[in-house]
Amino acid sequence: MLKAVIFDMDGLLIDSEVVSYKCYKKLIESYGYSFTMDDYVKDYPGKQLKVSLQFIKEHYHLDYDIEEKFQLFHSLETQFMQEDGVALKKGAKELLQYLKNHHYQIALATSSLPSRACHILDMHHILSYFDEIICGSDVQRGKPYPDIFLKACERLNVLPSEAIVLEDSEAGIQAAYDAKVPVYCIPDLKQPGEDYVQKTQGVLTSLLDVITILENM
Repeated sequence: MLKAVIFDMDGLLIDSEVVSYKCYKKLIESYGYSFTMDDYVKDYPGKQLKVSLQFIKEHYHLDYDIEEKFQLFHSLETQFMQEDGVALKKGAKELLQYLKNHHYQIALATSSLPSRACHILDMHHILSYFDEIICGSDVQRGKPYPDIFLKACERLNVLPSEAIVLEDSEAGIQAAYDAKVPVYCIPDLKQPGEDYVQKTQGVLTSLLDVITILENM
């Protein structure tokens, strides 16, 4: 019996991946390298920021302090979000209200910082829908490892088989699959590869499709 729904945030609940791309682009191009959307889509969605900053440091053979760039990234993100805003994905509020009305438990499992996640959810007046919020800092290993989804099930006091995960990235799909939590993918910037599609319960067009699936269960 399904008892809980676990949401990713960036690219799934909020349309923030373009903002993240702009931040990485500004950082990388400050060292004289070009950085395209294809570069971003290939290696960055779903990953913890510090993991990506370490990847950039090694990939481009740069010498910088991770913590310093971590702070710079969040300053840039705040600037871009203030300038352009960040929208909720189609169907987000409708699905959250449906889940609340039908007494499902709701969790957020995001690689983001707790302060950032809560600020963004509160900004869109959806923070109160979530029974639990699990962030990258709550687990030893980020996606694609299963830790964050296992922690979410533990906090909600449900078995992995009693929950579903909603994800947009291949890293998130892999994490849910290895946690043995059924996962649905709602792609954002990138369609998952066929090997990842095989690990999902289905690839959907929007969060509204989840309501249809739950109605048919």
